[in-house]
Amino acid sequence: MKPTSTAKKPKDTLFKRINNWLHLWLGLGSGVIVFIVCITGCIWVFNEEITGLLEPESKIAYQAKPVLTPSALVDIGSKAYPKLVPFYANYQQGKVINLGLRKPGKPVRRGGGGGGGVLLKIDPYTGKIVGKEISKKGDVDFFRFILNGHRALWLPYNIGRPIVDYATLIFVVLLITGLIWWYPKKWNKSTRDKSFKVKWNASFKRLNIDLHNVFGFYAMIFLLAIALTGMVFGISWFSDGLYWVTTGGQKIKEFRRFKSDSLQRANAYEPKVAMDILWEKVVAENPRSKGFYYNFPDMANAETTIGITVYPTAGQFYNSRSYTFDQYTLKPIVRNDAYSIPYEKAGAGQKLRKMNYDIHIGAILGLPGKVLAFLVTLIGASLPVTGFLIWWGKRNKKSSKKPKGATSTKSNSDQPAVKRKIPVAPVTKFKAGIVEKQNV
Repeated sequence: MKPTSTAKKPKDTLFKRINNWLHLWLGLGSGVIVFIVCITGCIWVFNEEITGLLEPESKIAYQAKPVLTPSALVDIGSKAYPKLVPFYANYQQGKVINLGLRKPGKPVRRGGGGGGGVLLKIDPYTGKIVGKEISKKGDVDFFRFILNGHRALWLPYNIGRPIVDYATLIFVVLLITGLIWWYPKKWNKSTRDKSFKVKWNASFKRLNIDLHNVFGFYAMIFLLAIALTGMVFGISWFSDGLYWVTTGGQKIKEFRRFKSDSLQRANAYEPKVAMDILWEKVVAENPRSKGFYYNFPDMANAETTIGITVYPTAGQFYNSRSYTFDQYTLKPIVRNDAYSIPYEKAGAGQKLRKMNYDIHIGAILGLPGKVLAFLVTLIGASLPVTGFLIWWGKRNKKSSKKPKGATSTKSNSDQPAVKRKIPVAPVTKFKAGIVEKQNV
């Protein structure tokens, strides 16, 4: 009878071995960062919806009549806090106007974390203050805390931001190497089931592998879109290169702060009148817009401008348009960046750049897109965890294997008695000059 020979498992190619090695060690090295970035992004997706639920007083029924003008908001703010000045007003249809106040000459970042300030929530029709938030220097609200973790791991921005940016780049590499590792050597019913189906009634070990492989495959294309759009915000060479490729060789205009012509100050309109003239001009050009963001000029700085951003669709930013005006002459300051061009007049590459943030948070597809982004980033956060458990299980399995030829640790008392025949060596004897051999 011929002995049965077991078929040897075919070895992976050099390319596949390098790919798998990169996936393993890059994943282990960046796993904690990827988990934090994904889980904070998962929470951030619904920040507006959650805030709306927690602050029902912020909802104001829409009325078919004009809302408060910027000059009226200035009067309300100065009456409530005479020592503070307005620096922005956020208009959203069906909601209160958020009016930000600060000390003269001291900028405050929206959402807190700056030099302190006051946020007034004002009824857009009656001018009644329905709520206010007072922040001190360094204060952050919950979602600003989440965003700080998402952008910089709660480290100083100049340290944490590059770490997040290049961890995201590594995550893109992990998605590609993971797809290569996932792809079966040959397709049959067994490999199809393992590649596309989760075996929910399997052991924990098998279930964990399925969650990593199957969920990772289904989420890959969406995670890739989220990661690449995130890199646009933080990695300048990638952002510039992507814009150059998608626009057919155009370069991104460098950001610069626009200035008003302070020499025209003597002939200028009274500041409140100027604010309202520009407001009415922009509203007339965009009568169906669902939101406006108004930047007040800083009266302590003669060169500041008036800025207005228009949001035609609630909850989306891709079709927004930004205006910048000289606060004295009221002339528009010409801008050539993608964000100042109306969406319908933008080229394909410029449209893609305007859609970048909406793609990143899923808002490009409305509420279903945000739900999808939530689920996908949740899967993204799970991948480092399930991947680590796979590696840890294989590591322990290898260490538990006995070395070849190792003796058993079982005691002699536990072994059954075995009778052995001891070989006897012949002994030479000398007897009366005769040499003879006999067994002892």
